[in-house]
Amino acid sequence: MHIRAVLGILGALLIISSATFLCGLVTALIYQEPTVVPFLGCFVGAVVIGFVFWMLRDTSQELRSRDAFLVVGLCYVTVILVGSVPLSIIPDVAPSFSDAVFESASGITTTGATVVSGLDELPKSVLLYRQALQWVGGMGIIVLAVAILPLLGVGGVQLYKAEAPGSERELSLPLRVKETAKTLWMIYVGLTVACATAYFAAGMSIFDAISHSLTTVAIGGFSTHDQSIGYFNSTAVEGVAIAFMLICGINFLVHYVAFHGRGEGHWILHAIRSYVRDSEVRLYFGVVLLVMILVTAILAFSDGSVSSSLREGIFQAVSFATTTGYTTAEYEAWPLICPALLIFASFVGGCTGSTAGGIKVYRVLLLARQGIREIRRLIQPGAIFNVVVDGRKIPDRVLETAWGFLALYAASFVFLVSAMLLVGDLDFKSAFSAVAACLNNLGPGLGEVAEGYQSLSIAEKWILSFAMILGRLEIFTVLVLFAPRYWRR
Repeated sequence: MHIRAVLGILGALLIISSATFLCGLVTALIYQEPTVVPFLGCFVGAVVIGFVFWMLRDTSQELRSRDAFLVVGLCYVTVILVGSVPLSIIPDVAPSFSDAVFESASGITTTGATVVSGLDELPKSVLLYRQALQWVGGMGIIVLAVAILPLLGVGGVQLYKAEAPGSERELSLPLRVKETAKTLWMIYVGLTVACATAYFAAGMSIFDAISHSLTTVAIGGFSTHDQSIGYFNSTAVEGVAIAFMLICGINFLVHYVAFHGRGEGHWILHAIRSYVRDSEVRLYFGVVLLVMILVTAILAFSDGSVSSSLREGIFQAVSFATTTGYTTAEYEAWPLICPALLIFASFVGGCTGSTAGGIKVYRVLLLARQGIREIRRLIQPGAIFNVVVDGRKIPDRVLETAWGFLALYAASFVFLVSAMLLVGDLDFKSAFSAVAACLNNLGPGLGEVAEGYQSLSIAEKWILSFAMILGRLEIFTVLVLFAPRYWRR
């Protein structure tokens, strides 16, 4: 591997990620908090080290595709470790280094699991810093998913781009990663500004509106309050959150096509058609709607209050199905089937090319249609059937990749749950939900981790931190590094 080329990438990454320290620093100065020195030190340190690495780069060296797997993993680990520094050195935030790494990993991977308690008493600079971690991590995920991983031939969006609904002209983004990233940043920033404005109009303070817009658009789930969105007790705030969680769970390539593509008629009609014609988007909303109906119906039947069941059921269903992780109710106290449905909804997750976690809707769509094809083959053995999505034939290679991902996902899940049961004292429900919440980048769990992950042992926190990275990097990207053949020349 070309070390100096990697140093250049890490240097640029450190400089970019220093923006999170700058957010904390500026907030500390505005509110005159005692966290100015820690954030200033982290900001200067990250910029200086990043600049040195950047100057040591060798532009004549080019990374091979196989090198990129290691670079992507190394970049995530580096950002997580660097991001944990302020959480470690600022008093009363993370009790230990393991806690700081866990919190940083949860932020960068937009998981939303937390070991920090007493959020309402923490300095605003620390609160905004946590939110900024998820926002930067969310954009990194978008660029990684639609610009980097496809070049390596892995990732859910590779399936989407290979045989996506719509014409190649409609879904084509600039081929160069730099131009693609710039386009996606514009969409991401635009949604963030719109979300912050909507939150403020709904009654949030400016600080809370900005803070929650960062983690809503990132599908992250971090909040500035221990009660999450439930702290505000506002249907308007919850409505804004629901709308933007749903929007940001959609593939960002579809957003690009909807508002930048050329179609017949008014641009609004073209945008609507772009979403409606996309099979993944239709299934995505179908899954969310099904979970909403089931959870709301069960709550209404058991509780008897239709209005509260609708309000709480719809919000939790959208939050868990999109893997955001915001909460407005004590879902753990609901009939057992409801929290189970919410956790299992996170396994499907959002669309490819979004900041949502989970297996991804497009994979589920492909696997479902292949299952239907196999049933038809049993009925008509001599006939030839193809898996088709929106009029486009899906190659068997794409289907094999989807099945391969599902197999590795299941194996990883079983391994992680077994590891949690082996090293700690968690019961099966707590261990199962903790792994599901972290591998799916959801955040909240059940049982002992329903209120947070503070009580877990150091070993359990490191296992779950690994699960967050594994889920965020689409499993293939991480597990390939454990293959002996990868390290052979």
